[in-house]
Amino acid sequence: MSRYSIIITMILVIYLILINTAAFAAYGIDKYKAKNNKWRISEGFLIFLAVLGGSLGALAGMRIWHHKTKKSKFRLIPFLAVLLTVCCIFILYGNYHLVVTEYDVDLGLEEDIKIVQISDLHNQIFGIDESILLDRIREQEPDIIVVTGDVLDGHHTSYNIGEKFFEGAVNICPVYYITGNHEVYLMNNGDRFSEFLRTIKSYGVICLDDNFVDMGDYILAGIGYRSLRSFNAYEPFGDSKPVILLAHDPKYTELFKDLGADLVLTGHVHGGQIIIPGIGALLSPEFRFFPPYYEGTYTIGYSTLIVSRGLGNSLFPVRINDCPEIVVVNVH
Repeated sequence: MSRYSIIITMILVIYLILINTAAFAAYGIDKYKAKNNKWRISEGFLIFLAVLGGSLGALAGMRIWHHKTKKSKFRLIPFLAVLLTVCCIFILYGNYHLVVTEYDVDLGLEEDIKIVQISDLHNQIFGIDESILLDRIREQEPDIIVVTGDVLDGHHTSYNIGEKFFEGAVNICPVYYITGNHEVYLMNNGDRFSEFLRTIKSYGVICLDDNFVDMGDYILAGIGYRSLRSFNAYEPFGDSKPVILLAHDPKYTELFKDLGADLVLTGHVHGGQIIIPGIGALLSPEFRFFPPYYEGTYTIGYSTLIVSRGLGNSLFPVRINDCPEIVVVNVH
């Protein structure tokens, strides 16, 4: 856990301790005043403390002080506030608890490489200037970082957040980037995306849309999102060197097989937003139920397909059993 994660967690814990202590004390003070026929604390304020996160303290105060337990709204509202608090914590945990998933893939390289894959950030904020995310990436000590699309979000776009991420990432190791469907949407809506590309390229980010680089021991190639449907536009890579392919959407498996890519890194599906144990992912970004490729590794012909759960959300703002993910691939 990074220092920023620790600080944020400590602030949240201290706040919950203080607000629940205040609620517990307020219910006790009000009970004391009621016994002595003195000025009372307003019921609205007592309920407000519960709603602000002091619901556990309010319930404890009611039970211990035997206070207002006969009033239905005081029996119901603190209980509902407890449920609301638990739900909020659960949602925040599901959306912001970063996990690192590690895979090993044998491509017969002369020297091992470590790849960190980042996908579907969607302008999600992990610390000031993405510091929490960048710290977790740095901890992995990668040789390269590959970004498989949707760094930006087409619905609540912040170019500044995307630029800050790339500015920090290039200080860790070389960064390679392809576009996703949200970047394609932004391309078609004004010139700001072109300015964004110029900015991140000035940092040293290499855009691999419909391009490749010879990395010596292997080929690193990328397909931009709007080119994924052009099956006839590509020639197979051949067998001279192993090919690692970056593509945003995992469903184009026939293209990946035809190209002869040895390893394909994708994202897009957000892990299905909700992962049901024993069943799988619930929903794709196209609102199709039970997408077949949503996380982990798959064998496609002679290729290995890795699907990242990604980091952020777009229209559907909740992840359940689907924490944001940094993928680490050790290629041998």
